[in-house]
Amino acid sequence: MAALFKARKALGLCLSGCRGLSQLAELPDTHQLLRQTCRDFADRELNPIAAKLDKEHVYPAKQIQELGAMGVMAIEVPEELGGAGMDYLAYSLAMEEISRGCASTGVVVSVNNSLYIGPVLKFGSEEQKREWITPFTTGEKVGCFALSEPGNGSDAGAASTTARQDGDEWVLNGTKAWITNSWDASATVVFATTDKSLKHKGISAFLVPMPHPGLSLGKKEDKLGIKASSTANIILEDCRVPLGNMLGPRGAGFKIAMQTLDSGRIGIAAQALGIAQASLDCAADYAHKRTAFGSPIGKLQAIQFKLADMAVAVESARLLTWKASLLRDAKKPFTKEAAMAKLAASEAATYCSHQAIQVLGGMGYVADMPAERHYRDARITEIYEGTSEIQRLVIAGQLLKEYQS
Repeated sequence: MAALFKARKALGLCLSGCRGLSQLAELPDTHQLLRQTCRDFADRELNPIAAKLDKEHVYPAKQIQELGAMGVMAIEVPEELGGAGMDYLAYSLAMEEISRGCASTGVVVSVNNSLYIGPVLKFGSEEQKREWITPFTTGEKVGCFALSEPGNGSDAGAASTTARQDGDEWVLNGTKAWITNSWDASATVVFATTDKSLKHKGISAFLVPMPHPGLSLGKKEDKLGIKASSTANIILEDCRVPLGNMLGPRGAGFKIAMQTLDSGRIGIAAQALGIAQASLDCAADYAHKRTAFGSPIGKLQAIQFKLADMAVAVESARLLTWKASLLRDAKKPFTKEAAMAKLAASEAATYCSHQAIQVLGGMGYVADMPAERHYRDARITEIYEGTSEIQRLVIAGQLLKEYQS
């Protein structure tokens, strides 16, 4: 894979100048190679163990380290910091293929890339980047993102967690909820209020190592899906960190969180896309093999219509995800497109996994087949990193601004 990333520069295949999806009729060679490499890895290393990881709630440590060696745990990070030095389209392609093999592994990759490394790369000092990014590029360590709280999930500007300055330290107190990767993480980005009178403008971001005095974890949540990734509360009780652990300027936390979530939504769109594609794969394969009334059920119009609708949902979501990635790579506004991609892909995942079970009939309802796991894994994609309702609000808000200007 190292040769792949060097070849990218040698060939000069940068997508930042793309003007539209018409230029993506065929992906650049490096992106095709990355996509195929991740697909092969998922088929070889993830798909065969995905059911076991799900059933036993086991973190895929070995596979995450192998993905780190491939550069996938830090795709956008410059090579001098230990990353792959590729773009967000490459990240989206990798996320789809990994999630197609195992959605739990996909979310671990997504959180480390988008939610942990992402804000440090964009807002951190050079010293912070070296300390808080480089050790997290290999897969031996992963990070997490502590924004949501028990009393506010969608209302990110209402952080009740506080940070007060005491000499040369910040003292953090509060509880963060639904934190993905929490039990396996070695660091987290925490959002806390430094000035309550300023409301959302009084929120700041902090880098906190894990484990750390004053930081404890709640119980691992027993979830409907993505069971191989850990989810728990992070509890901060007089948790002290140096002043230098503030990420970005004081009061910039809400801005950091919102910009991070914009990018993160593309990653979750790609994860959902992988689940949707896996569901379509499962249904189409079964339609070829299962016979009824003397022929494969794929010859029945009712089944054909389901497969056609699933394929349209997958391809539509894929194009939206690629468009959002391209806009981000071109440093153009992408908030609306990221929300569109996340909305379309997550709803495609839910729809396709539901239809896959319908195509499989009774076989779709048993754990021996992957369709029921896809169905359970898909549901969270409409909830985390912004619910479908929040995505619609974001899209409408951006749309109305465009018509107003």
